[in-house]
This record gives sequence, structure tokens and C-alpha cells, in this order.
Amino acid sequence: MNDLSSIAPREVSAQPFVRADVRGFLDYLNALPGPKTHEVGAPAARAMYRTMKDVADLPLGELATVVDLSIPGPAGPIAARLFDVRPSRPPGPAVVFFHGGGFVIGDLDTHASFCAEASRLLDLPLVAVDYRLAPEAKWPAAPDDAEAAARWVADTPAALGRKVTGLVLMGDSAGGNLAIVAALDLRDRPATVPVLVQAPIYPATDMGRAYPSFEQFAQGHLLTADSMNWFADCYAADLQHQRGSPLGSDLAGLPPAVIITANLDPIRDQGRAYAAKLAQAGVPVVFREAVGNVHGFITLRQAIPSAVGDVAGYLAAVRAMVTEVEGQRVMAQAAGA
Repeated sequence: MNDLSSIAPREVSAQPFVRADVRGFLDYLNALPGPKTHEVGAPAARAMYRTMKDVADLPLGELATVVDLSIPGPAGPIAARLFDVRPSRPPGPAVVFFHGGGFVIGDLDTHASFCAEASRLLDLPLVAVDYRLAPEAKWPAAPDDAEAAARWVADTPAALGRKVTGLVLMGDSAGGNLAIVAALDLRDRPATVPVLVQAPIYPATDMGRAYPSFEQFAQGHLLTADSMNWFADCYAADLQHQRGSPLGSDLAGLPPAVIITANLDPIRDQGRAYAAKLAQAGVPVVFREAVGNVHGFITLRQAIPSAVGDVAGYLAAVRAMVTEVEGQRVMAQAAGA
């Protein structure tokens, strides 16, 4: 594998820019007493994360459809939730979303506000997937569930109530990893309908190597090196396998990508390296970086108001990419008729 860290953009200043609202949130967070996520065990860490949602993120807002679903999985039913700004719609693409949380924490509720906003701004149905978590279910339980869920949505089951013509695979952090891995799985073993776009948000793509951003932002920027090491130990992935660290795989033939990173993030450089390697493989890429913002910002829009703009810009780029890819597909079908 080529060392892509040498071509990834790097900070040119020893003191990177921090937005005022980000600084205020970090000062508040770092002053909180009590144990940290990695010190309390998985069940308590999950409860802490759910509690943070109500303090840090925006309310769900208006939405026509919010329906709980059950997806057949390799080890039993997978809980999921349909978010749709419309009560019904004609055939079209659907988003499959995998939440972040280091493969250990997070659920349908912790990311519900973002999922609702994504459906509103994309004008697409979104299915959020509650895949199995570590350490109770170690790797490859999560990618197995992610693949199963993507294939289920592609098959447009009656329970979904929508005819799906293509998939948009989306997720943040650990969920960004799962979105990429699912795109690889469906490239190698195609689903009923194509994956139109992959849209990972500050994804973990190469967990077997420490990039410069890992050291630079290891402490004091919400996601810490100690927490990441704990997540990795719980997940116990094979980091030489493409379903563990997808950056090491052949990326040719993957769908077009929209990628956003946060530049005050210890895993920032993993996202940058993934975007660079996709471009080298000839995959169309739109890359954005939330300058002055931290990991996790999509669920921190109340605590960090400027993150609303980052989310809106990212979703606008996803919508434009979906429109472009769908247009190209329709033209190709017409030409072949």
C-alpha cells in the first residue's frame, strides 16, 4: 500500500484555527468532572452519549414520516428507522445511514436529529441502521449488519413503503467506516440496485496506523487517543482486512464520493488519505473540511451553532452528487434503449 499520508493536506500552523463556539464548547467539555467515556465501560458510556444528545444537539424538527423497522440480519433482527420528509414519494434513491460511536456507543436516537435534517435537505428517504455494537458483538458483526441492511433497502421490501432505485451510503466516524465497507461489499457482490454515492463523514479508514492528526489532536478536542484506543480494543477488527481498514484495499470501481472531515480531529488525516486514494483510483470525489471544528459536529449543532453550516454544505454537496449521478444513469439508459 502506498503511504498516502505524504500527499494528504497538512496543517501549516502549529496553532490551528478554532472557532469561537467550538472553543466555548471544548472549554465546557474539558472542565466537566467525572470519568471519561473509556473509563466507565460500554453500557455506561452508551448512557452518557445518549444524555449528551439532549444537551448538544438540535431537536428532531418537523418530519412527515418516522417509522421503526426491523431488518433481517445474519444474527437476528436489526433495528432500523425510516426518516422521510414526505409521507410518500415516487421511485427514487434512498439513503442508508450508519451512526458513529467507535463501534461501541451510539444508536438510532443519538443521531435521529441529523437523520431528519438529512432527509429534509436531501429530499430523500433515509434508513438509519442500529447495527450490533462491540464489545458484545466484535468485528465483523457491524459490517455484516451494515451489508445486510443495505441489501434489504436495495430490495425495496414492502415494510419500507418506497420503491428504491439506488443507494446513498452515509455514516459518521465508525459509521463512515461502515458506509465505505458496505460500498466495497456491494461493489464486489452487487445488490439489486446500484450504490450511487458514498458519503462518509469524518470516517475511520485506516485504524492500523497513527497519522499526524492523531498526535496533534490526541487530547482536549472531544475525541481522544485514550477513547480511540478503547474503541479499537473493544471492536477487535482485523486491520489488514478491507472490512477493518478499507484504505488498504483496491478502491477502483467504487461509487462517487462526498467526504467531509473536521480539521481539529485526531482521525482527520484518515479521511484526507481516503479522499486522495479515491482520486488516484479514478473515483470522482468531492472533499470538504470543516475548518475550526471538531469530530462529532453533526450531532453537536446546538452546542456548536456554526456546525449547522457545515452540515448544510455537506448535504448540499451530497444532493448535487446524487443529482449528477442519477442524470448520467438516465442518459446512459436512454442511449442504450
